[in-house]
Amino acid sequence: MQEAAGSYFDGLSAAKHKVVVRLDEATGYLTFEGESLKAVQHWRLEDLRLLADQPGGGWLTFTRYTEHEDETLSHEARLSVRDGAMNARLREIAPRLKKRDVHRGTGMRVVKTLAAAIAAVCLMLFVILPAMADTLARMMPREREVQFGRAVIAQVKWFVRRGHGDVAVCEAPDGLAALKQMEVRLTAEMNMEYELDIQVFDHPMVNAFAAPGGQIVIMRGLLDDATSADAVAGVLAHEIGHVENRDATRGALRAAGSAGLISMVFGDFSGGALAVVLAEQMLETSYTREAEAKADDYALEALKKAEVSGEGLATFFDYVLGLESELPGALETPAYLRSHPPSLERANKARSFAGTQGATTSVLSDADWSALQSICD
Repeated sequence: MQEAAGSYFDGLSAAKHKVVVRLDEATGYLTFEGESLKAVQHWRLEDLRLLADQPGGGWLTFTRYTEHEDETLSHEARLSVRDGAMNARLREIAPRLKKRDVHRGTGMRVVKTLAAAIAAVCLMLFVILPAMADTLARMMPREREVQFGRAVIAQVKWFVRRGHGDVAVCEAPDGLAALKQMEVRLTAEMNMEYELDIQVFDHPMVNAFAAPGGQIVIMRGLLDDATSADAVAGVLAHEIGHVENRDATRGALRAAGSAGLISMVFGDFSGGALAVVLAEQMLETSYTREAEAKADDYALEALKKAEVSGEGLATFFDYVLGLESELPGALETPAYLRSHPPSLERANKARSFAGTQGATTSVLSDADWSALQSICD
């Protein structure tokens, strides 16, 4: 049985007790006693733990693991031993000297806490934030919504120019006149709440989107690939539907709230996540399918009142459906169709609607359609 001098601190007072320490390998205990202690102390070798911060100078300081009913771990008492031979032996035979203890059941409590946190985040993202976005969209003054929309458009312009250089706003006079003619034709018989600001970006993306406050952007790629002026009119009428239903404002507010919540959870307070989310929100037009269906209904009603055939919109969906069939996976679906209802369903709906219409005329003459397609020249 090895024996050495040591110092003991009971953790209840600042008193230092000089003790005699004995290592009894046969019983698996480290015992110590001293004149100032009321009784001999017995510490099991398997309960010995080394303090993370050691005093040095040849001393080793041990604590004893004790689990309490209140789920705390007791390491208050400390025993310091300077004897090199005993310390070396303790390092060899004490099985858990460097173990970092956690209370039994801690792992399950951590899992439950994480599950509760994830559930809370999901509740915020998918229930509370959408409700708040709807309320804030209704409360936002129209002038501020327009300013907000312009700021979002600026962010989107910065976002899409990466890899394409500066993205110009197309302003050929004849093209602008044709675009205005299309806008007037589609809105003349509709009860409009917003004054529209429609721009064409010189970018090859086949896309169009609505931002808050009546801002609408058409990408040149859509004009290049559209089969007719009526197809563009159908897409534009759809985006006007988003404007009138305030889908863009609600979507942007929800995206901003989501980005803020994600920033708080993951520690990004720089605002970078917010800018990216808002830009992607507009580019991908990722409203809910319900909002998309309502915008389609608005578009068909606008086409009906403008006496423009819905067949053009149907052919546009046919075009997109053809693109989808050539792609290997849904993740590569064109931006305009992400989070939208199935293209075949939308094409059939527009075509069925066109079959119910009476006399119609093209939204633009051939000359005006050519001018609109050349708006970026």
